[in-house]
Amino acid sequence: MTAINAVTDLSKDGDIAIVTLNSPPVNALGADVRDGLAQGFKQAIDDPSVKAIVLICEGKTFIAGADISEFGKPPKGASLFEVENIIEGSPKPVIAAIHGTALGGGLEVALCAHYRVAVPSAKCGLPEVNIGLLPGAGGTQRLPRIVGVEAALDMVTSGKHVGAKQCLESGLVDELAPEGKLKEAAVAFAKKAVAENKPLKKVRDNNAKLEAARGKPEIFANFRKANAKKFRGFMAPEYNIQCIEAAVNAPSFEEGLKTERKLFMELVTGTQSAAQRYVFFAERQVWKIPGIADDTPTIPVKKVGIIGAGTMGGGISMNFLNVGIPVTIVETKQEALDRGVATIRKNYENTAKKGRMTMEDVEKRMALLTPTLKLEDLADVDMVIEAVFERMDIKKDVFGKLDKIVKKGAVLASNTSYLNIDEIASATTRPQDVIGMHFFSPANVMRLLENVRGEKTSDAVVATATQTAKKIGKIAALAGVCPGFIGNRMLSPRQREAQKLVMEGAMPWDVDRALYNFGFPMGPFQMSDLAGLDIGWVKENSKGETIRDRLCELDRRGQKTGAGYYDYDANRNNSPSPVTAEIIEEFRKKSGVNSRSISDEEIVERCIYPMINEGAKILEEGKALRASDIDIVWINGYGWPVYRGGPMFYGDTVGLDKVLAKMKEWQSQMGDAFKPSALLEKLVAEKKKFSDLPPQPLNTKPAK
Repeated sequence: MTAINAVTDLSKDGDIAIVTLNSPPVNALGADVRDGLAQGFKQAIDDPSVKAIVLICEGKTFIAGADISEFGKPPKGASLFEVENIIEGSPKPVIAAIHGTALGGGLEVALCAHYRVAVPSAKCGLPEVNIGLLPGAGGTQRLPRIVGVEAALDMVTSGKHVGAKQCLESGLVDELAPEGKLKEAAVAFAKKAVAENKPLKKVRDNNAKLEAARGKPEIFANFRKANAKKFRGFMAPEYNIQCIEAAVNAPSFEEGLKTERKLFMELVTGTQSAAQRYVFFAERQVWKIPGIADDTPTIPVKKVGIIGAGTMGGGISMNFLNVGIPVTIVETKQEALDRGVATIRKNYENTAKKGRMTMEDVEKRMALLTPTLKLEDLADVDMVIEAVFERMDIKKDVFGKLDKIVKKGAVLASNTSYLNIDEIASATTRPQDVIGMHFFSPANVMRLLENVRGEKTSDAVVATATQTAKKIGKIAALAGVCPGFIGNRMLSPRQREAQKLVMEGAMPWDVDRALYNFGFPMGPFQMSDLAGLDIGWVKENSKGETIRDRLCELDRRGQKTGAGYYDYDANRNNSPSPVTAEIIEEFRKKSGVNSRSISDEEIVERCIYPMINEGAKILEEGKALRASDIDIVWINGYGWPVYRGGPMFYGDTVGLDKVLAKMKEWQSQMGDAFKPSALLEKLVAEKKKFSDLPPQPLNTKPAK
């Protein structure tokens, strides 16, 4: 065996050369890997005793993609195109031996081999779309030539990982090897290729599957139409589609490659991909908590108690049942308990009807659920999550009882979305065991979990809540105690400004349209209609003092009553409401407001910039660990468009000086609700960004 460089070896098995990569953790295509491949293949090609070449990788996977930390930096070492040209142009058969995953640039390299052998557990994919890119080294040109246009469109726009069996059926893989015998199978395939004088199959020269799509623009039109909602706002899916179109319609492979390269460069230098790459790294950073070591002892969570069987309690329960953790769910009344359990079952059965699980899976999960009316049945659980009504007196009463019932050392968590965790913890004799675990609705679907550390919450409990989030498939951001924590605290100024804009001259549907076009799944007034305008509204106390009061008094309580801010048809499609417009006009007249025309740009700035300012205050107070954690909260909990990177990244993108100038302008016009954060002013003065701020330990002192 000859060491080519630190990550690449060249060895021989008879007349078969074996180029072996070993660059943990995933053999990413960094400069060393590219150099090792270029040199290893050149040596094997130049060796007259070598008849064929096998490419194989050590570790848990084949090449799992590019090294995206190199993006935006000066190129060094052999380029990926150079490596691919050497492999594809080899006068000797090249066999790629695939295990684990061949993703992105890794699959592009494998597509340049003449043959591919994979173990049954291997998966292949081109997931660049998930970081706002397209395969930039020929992937969009070779893939449709081997799997067909429709399959290629699906793969490049979804980023899905395709299993080896499906890859074999489509022609992406030539042979499946027994698990654990990949090297032997790949060498045997190479020897057979030599013995049978198999042709050097170059994917780039195979146009048969492209011909089938030529002159059929409807293939692309139909695909765009079918996925319009999913792709809305994103550039990368459309650019990927255009590359596949070029593969079909360009006069040559080289011309298609030129289109791919041009579109790749547009994406890689653009804001959307920068945002999506930022989010990729932010999702990894969010798990790192300054001051809590990776080896901090955690509390084993083998059994969980959930208090409340309503929408939240049921949804939270499902997260644990899904991963095989038994749940005891508690309610105060049998009817509510039965209804909650029935809803959980119905949710699972609906999933089974869609083919995503079997009825056997449904029964396995339901068997892990123990419904009860007795808090005492939570005595032996390792973690309790309270999901009762959002009122401090009720929550303190529950925690006071839990303190006497639940075994010592168990985690006592509240699903509060707003209330003070320290005050809740004060109802117990063990505040060190109390933490906020704020799930987002629907809790069985939404990915975000806001963990809230109290002043006395122990490191072990924080580490346990973090580890638990990972186990149940959530992404967890840690927040300090302050009203609304991270997400709802920043939502508050957005809601405030949306309401004020309506009083100034915009209609609810104007505000919603502007924020929808910005990239949110819906605007604040559509969201209110969906949730129900009567949440927190009490009929007996209502005096028609707000627009919402008037709507609720008219029984316009949102989608559930067929009318709210909007009117709804039988299919819940909305339309602007003349009734709402009339009520708004009445309120404007009563307040002496002269309505003015308000642009979509102003709506976006007025709703978004105060959020950025509030995020700066959260960082200033030490109630979030890093700016990127705030962005993770908003992307995963509130539908912030991922291609805009989160509110703090967006602030960096538009320029913090611009945000500050607007806040000062509005402060002078409308008062101190717009007072700029000291941190925002400091960053602008120092010509810095939020992304320049280092992670900070959480400030667990009570918020002022």
